Amino acid sequence: MKIAIVSGKGGTGKTTIAVNLALSLADEIEVQLIDCDVEEPNVHLFLNTSLEIAEDITVPTPVFDEDKCNFCGKCAILCQYNAIAVLPKNIMLLEESCRGCGLCSIACPKEAITEKPRKIGEIKRGYTNGKIEFYQGILKIGEAISTSIIQALKSKIREDKFVILDAPPGNACPAIKTVEDVDFCILVTEPTPFGFYDLTLSIKLINAMKIPFGVIINKDGIGDNSVEKYCEEKEIPLLMKIPYDLEIAKFYSKGIPFVNEMLGWKEEFLNLYQHIKEGEK
Repeated sequence: MKIAIVSGKGGTGKTTIAVNLALSLADEIEVQLIDCDVEEPNVHLFLNTSLEIAEDITVPTPVFDEDKCNFCGKCAILCQYNAIAVLPKNIMLLEESCRGCGLCSIACPKEAITEKPRKIGEIKRGYTNGKIEFYQGILKIGEAISTSIIQALKSKIREDKFVILDAPPGNACPAIKTVEDVDFCILVTEPTPFGFYDLTLSIKLINAMKIPFGVIINKDGIGDNSVEKYCEEKEIPLLMKIPYDLEIAKFYSKGIPFVNEMLGWKEEFLNLYQHIKEGEK
């Protein structure tokens, strides 16, 4: 089973849920935890693990032979990302804008375009106490194709494990790439006007993708009850409420998952897992 932990905005506690759920299940079932927030991964900060590079992620990038080129400009006209500029006597390529689609090389009438691999990031792998198989993607600074790394991360999924995907915040392409084809989504929010508004945007997205989901309220006790009222009116499962608690905040600030220190919470996350399994059926 594959689940994604999603939030409409950063700072709601998405990574907290992903890590504590994974640790709670590790003694019961085989777990894969995958950090898909490749622009700013932070799951590893809460895991006692050492990471090794498992794979470099590359995209094919055009190389222009100006001796063959007649500077017709077809490659630039067809490039949907405006990565190519054809001048009277030379060609400029904005590598960071190139998506590696290969259309320019197909369109070139003089066969003046070949391709080379360009590294845009990497995948790292580690194990937590020999129980949780963990993967992390890192997008190279200056690059923009985060979805390619997310796709490569998802290729590591093992169908015989319970897979937790920690999605990037927001509702843009990286989040969509993460949640597509998962079995269930957990939407994490905080009970504030900002949290509520961004939650409604995430709900619209997940509904459009026809993925079952439920909501977790983090930092319960601040803000108001608009999230609870909305979930009740729309018959959306409210999976869990985590209080706005000083002890939890202290453990978080030290990079310590609170299920390892606070009695009872591991059982709460095990119950969450059972609830998700029953809902998925």
